[in-house]
Amino acid sequence: MSLRLATRALPRAQPARTFATTTYRMAAGDTGSPRSAAGGAGGDAFSKREHANEEMEIRRREKEKLEALKKKIADSEAQLSKDRAEAEELHKKQYNDVSLDQVRDVGK
Repeated sequence: MSLRLATRALPRAQPARTFATTTYRMAAGDTGSPRSAAGGAGGDAFSKREHANEEMEIRRREKEKLEALKKKIADSEAQLSKDRAEAEELHKKQYNDVSLDQVRDVGK
């Protein structure tokens, strides 16, 4: 009988693979830099200009809405004045030329 030495190969120690990962950092205000709050201290010139344009558009719309409301109020006041004059005329016809103001004065 022959003696045989039983051996088996040991697993080789493989170096752990490490990947160097570095992030690309940009300075504040550079084109392509991470955006901060729009219009704030951060952000590049493009985002600041875009924010300013949005603000101008919002103000323009609000101004249009305000002008429309003022026109609506003026129209309502004109209609109210017209209705009061018509009521005065009807009252004069019904009560023989006695105006509403004279009737109000009698009640005091």
